[in-house]
Amino acid sequence: MPSISGLTDHDGYWLRVVSNAVSHDFARKVAGEGVTVAEWAVLRVLYDVDQMVPSSLARELRVTKGAVSKLADRLLEKKLIKRTESREDLRMHSLSLSKAGRQKVPVLAKLADDNDAEYFGVLTTEERDALSRILTALVERRGLSDVPMD
Repeated sequence: MPSISGLTDHDGYWLRVVSNAVSHDFARKVAGEGVTVAEWAVLRVLYDVDQMVPSSLARELRVTKGAVSKLADRLLEKKLIKRTESREDLRMHSLSLSKAGRQKVPVLAKLADDNDAEYFGVLTTEERDALSRILTALVERRGLSDVPMD
């Protein structure tokens, strides 16, 4: 019988263990604030602009226009964003944060910061810097661009 590598012999295995834990805990924390991770991503992008057309938001998040439409509908229902119709073209509209959405983003950002600190705070500064450099290098060298939203 040929010798084959074990499940835990792969860096990807360990990366997934950490990623799953970090992601699931963060998802649970933002759910406590009434949003999903994908909705958090939309809110965070809109926080930095006055308004944005859905096609630009889709490009920024690297998702389909249909996905942005579904996310926008959910956030509109939660009254966290506003939709403004274009005066020039009634088929066009832009999205922006509502007052409630603008107030919620810093709360969610703190949850993200705390989640990172919880998981990566056990590393020394040197280890954390090395991890960031390695992960950034992998993203750049592999040409990865997906925004993690699930």
